[in-house]
Amino acid sequence: MVIEAKNLDYRALNEAIRKSGKKATVKGCLGQRFICAGMSDISVTVEGIPGNALGAYLNGAEVIVKGNAQDAVGDTMNNGKIVIHGSVGDAAGYAMRGGCIFVQGDAGYRAGIHMKAYEEKVPVMVIGGCAGSFLGEYQAGGIIIVLGLGEDSKRIVGNFPCTGMHGGKMILRSDCADVLFPAQVTARPASPEDMREIKKTISEFCRHFGFDEKSVLDSPFTVVTPDSKNPYKQLYTPN
Repeated sequence: MVIEAKNLDYRALNEAIRKSGKKATVKGCLGQRFICAGMSDISVTVEGIPGNALGAYLNGAEVIVKGNAQDAVGDTMNNGKIVIHGSVGDAAGYAMRGGCIFVQGDAGYRAGIHMKAYEEKVPVMVIGGCAGSFLGEYQAGGIIIVLGLGEDSKRIVGNFPCTGMHGGKMILRSDCADVLFPAQVTARPASPEDMREIKKTISEFCRHFGFDEKSVLDSPFTVVTPDSKNPYKQLYTPN
């Protein structure tokens, strides 16, 4: 089903998506917020620019955006998949607790803030370009992968990555020699086991966006994890 979004507010647009059945294409999206919020069991392709909180509380739906998206993509999403054929604004994956987000381009500030995991739910976010400052702020679980594709002259992450990180894992396609990490995390070269762990995810990313898997993986990767159960200790003690 094709839905023309030009004259619809987000409530009417979401209602039309819910009534469309198992598959819908939204044309002419013009910044409507909360598209597909809380939805499951549907595949939606969005043509245009969705507004803030695309896929908020997503619960199993698949959302494909043929362009850029604004802030808070996948806010508190529980399950499902979001694929962005472009870049995203700030706070992508905010409090994300399940499912996958794939971004072809760059992400703004605070991507992956408060990302968490529970039992079998391990959220994954892959950023194909670079990420802004405060990547993985207060990350409590899940996996954030940043690939830096096509950004040879640009640092893969901005300032203050992993601030307050106390769980999960970050994997960066770089030796990170120019990245300053906080004291409460450990950054080390990726092991063969680490690379096996992300190979399936990288394969899916490459299928979505037409990258060559071998060339993407043929690069140094850095794995960042918290090294303390109390990442805030350094803020309150002299040592």
